[in-house]
Amino acid sequence: MTAQNEAKTGRRRASHSMEAVLSEAVALLDEKGEQGLTFRALAARLGGGVASIYWYVSNKAELLDRATDHVLQGVVEQAREFHGAADPVDDIRSIAQALFDAVVDRPWLGTLLMRETDAHTSGMQIYELIGQQIMRLPLTPREAFGAVSAVTSFVIGTATDLGHTPPPELLEGHTNRDEFLHEAADGWRALDPDEYPFIHFIVDEFDGHDDTEQFQAGLELILEGLRQQAARD
Repeated sequence: MTAQNEAKTGRRRASHSMEAVLSEAVALLDEKGEQGLTFRALAARLGGGVASIYWYVSNKAELLDRATDHVLQGVVEQAREFHGAADPVDDIRSIAQALFDAVVDRPWLGTLLMRETDAHTSGMQIYELIGQQIMRLPLTPREAFGAVSAVTSFVIGTATDLGHTPPPELLEGHTNRDEFLHEAADGWRALDPDEYPFIHFIVDEFDGHDDTEQFQAGLELILEGLRQQAARD
């Protein structure tokens, strides 16, 4: 907007920057989730009026897209460091872990990533970087498409699920995670083993399991499937 236009409209350019707007938007999302990110709350943190936010984004949807992209850019920078390993699966694993680490502490991020939008440039870059490693395997385009979709869907879905707000009894300090899991496992053990044979088969693994180890074990199953698919072609 030119100075002449500003004079006509009476609008003055906001004093903060896009970087500041996005940093504070991410902070609000981390603290209060998507519902807590309002233009009023954001403006208060920035020390300006609500109208100043409209210098940078047109609406909340655009703000959410830009905040998502802002966080993911850090993952892109990490992912670009993972290339050239003798086994491309090692690079895929490293990129997947970086994405998991970014999402698991920010369930809002996973939720937004799973929405259909073309605005997440960094998300597309991560998809591309994983895909480039998959291209190093002797897979057909259809197999490669399925492979990158399986990896990204598993990583984002698992991280989002694990990042959800803990049950009230954990948040309020009435119990700890190990006690909570043990109590839940005892509930599983009380189920009829004839009706729930699988539950009884794995209940001891569930009792006291580590979420990150569980994620890594699932990821390894997908990566081993990639290796086997590539070996057959």
